[in-house]
Amino acid sequence: MIGADLASIFVLVVCFSFLLLLGVPISFSIGIATIATLLISLDPGIAVTTIAQRMAAGLDSFTLLAIPFFILAGQLMNRGGIARRLISFAKVLAAPYPGGLAYVNIVACMLFGAISGSAVAATAAIGGLMIPLMQKEGYSKSFATAVNITSSTTGLIIPPSNILIVYSLASGGVSVAALFLAGYIPGLLVGMALILVSAVLSLKQNYGRGEPTGFKDSIMQLLLAIPSLFLLVVVVGGVVAGVFTATEASAVAVVYSFILAVLIYREVSLRELPQILLETSATTAMVMLLIATSMAMSWTMSFENIPQELTSALLSLTSSKFLLLILINLILLFVGTFMDMTPAVLIFTPILLPVVTELGIDPTHFGIIMILNLCIGLCTPPVGAVLFVGCGIAKANISEVIRPMLPLYAAMLAALLLVTYVEETSLFLPRLFGY
Repeated sequence: MIGADLASIFVLVVCFSFLLLLGVPISFSIGIATIATLLISLDPGIAVTTIAQRMAAGLDSFTLLAIPFFILAGQLMNRGGIARRLISFAKVLAAPYPGGLAYVNIVACMLFGAISGSAVAATAAIGGLMIPLMQKEGYSKSFATAVNITSSTTGLIIPPSNILIVYSLASGGVSVAALFLAGYIPGLLVGMALILVSAVLSLKQNYGRGEPTGFKDSIMQLLLAIPSLFLLVVVVGGVVAGVFTATEASAVAVVYSFILAVLIYREVSLRELPQILLETSATTAMVMLLIATSMAMSWTMSFENIPQELTSALLSLTSSKFLLLILINLILLFVGTFMDMTPAVLIFTPILLPVVTELGIDPTHFGIIMILNLCIGLCTPPVGAVLFVGCGIAKANISEVIRPMLPLYAAMLAALLLVTYVEETSLFLPRLFGY
């Protein structure tokens, strides 16, 4: 049986890696590798039928309905003038200080990423406005791009976040409300670490301070930003208070975003709605295909006893909690460099969660550790989606952006280690609210 398990691991890893190297889309790579692995134990007809059934069963979840709604809310927010208003609000907070526009970039990405739930959307919306502005004020293009790319990932940790909902599904039912609460402090820690490093780099490069905003204008910018920021209160507050589920909260987010973008800010016309719905449908289809194939792969690994074998292998290496957490972080950092977040969470949660549970680590805390690791991967070549989008927005080469990103990577890794070994960074708020 052990030989069969090792053969399954070998086929899965080799087939999946080979398909990725050939440039096959990741959802198809996952699906083909999964079928190849299952063929070791089952007849071809049964294997294909089983995979189709597991894909359908993987999508049969009320919780997953939240994803298309949050994607639609993000599309409305992205086109509704939210980014510009958040940048204006962030200028009030941070622009008067040395390197102030770097702080504005970071704060605006944190706010927009949290509201839209998308790191790519934050990179495009904020970067499209902030990178040219920073260049105009004397900042190097590579530094402005690096700041934009790294700070955009914080929106995946600060709720509402689709990936936290995906982790809840993959973990077998960790509370979404607890995960939402757990993401706040780590997200803010990453943001503060990036601000600290940006401050040092700005002082070293003598990047100037922005113009201070008068009191009257400051109040005006705050009032303009409050309706956008209030979405966080409505969605997250409603879930935490038990007023509605995460799925119901996503529908509320769509209604609120529609009112804000179409009726209040009036930057989205009714004529644009069909195109927005079409783009939402296309994005949802890609995400759902990834989820379906990833769930099938997760089931196949369980069927072939792969998680049990890997759990035993990891626990046999050392009994030290400290060393095992370092090893798990290294695995996740490596995975994040070549795999998208959604399949990574769905595939590796069933593998690694039993290991950390054996170590006495809370599943909510581990969820934040996993997401934070994979967020760093979004900024890392060769597959980092946010890295490529940010460089595309700035019209910069990846090679020239990597160097100024190195100290920002170090800041994110420092925050990751703090979150990993100080569990109260994740669990303080959930425990405070009784989760």
